[in-house]
Amino acid sequence: MGEDEESRALNLKFDANGLVTAVATDAADGGLLMLAHMNAEAFQRTQETGRAHFWSRSRGRLWMKGETSGNVLTVIELRVDCDQDAVWMKVKAYGPACHTGRRSCFYRRVDGDRLRFD
Repeated sequence: MGEDEESRALNLKFDANGLVTAVATDAADGGLLMLAHMNAEAFQRTQETGRAHFWSRSRGRLWMKGETSGNVLTVIELRVDCDQDAVWMKVKAYGPACHTGRRSCFYRRVDGDRLRFD
């Protein structure tokens, strides 16, 4: 085991683009809601505000989940994985997490070479 795995120091390992993967699950039932990316500023704003912030790769800017829809994610708990290159947010969702209006972004199941809607 490496030093990082046992360290109590927060030391996120951002990739070459300055991002870490962030996963949001429902704090009440554990349901997977969404996956996005955070840069250092998004992580800091999330810690400061208690609301999930991300870096949009397509828009090239920081955004708060729900800033236009009102469907915010309030962070109940933040966790990092063993090598600190991924973030897990346990959240309370105010409205759907997916921009399609669905509770989760993971609403399609792979069935062979097709997708099935749950």
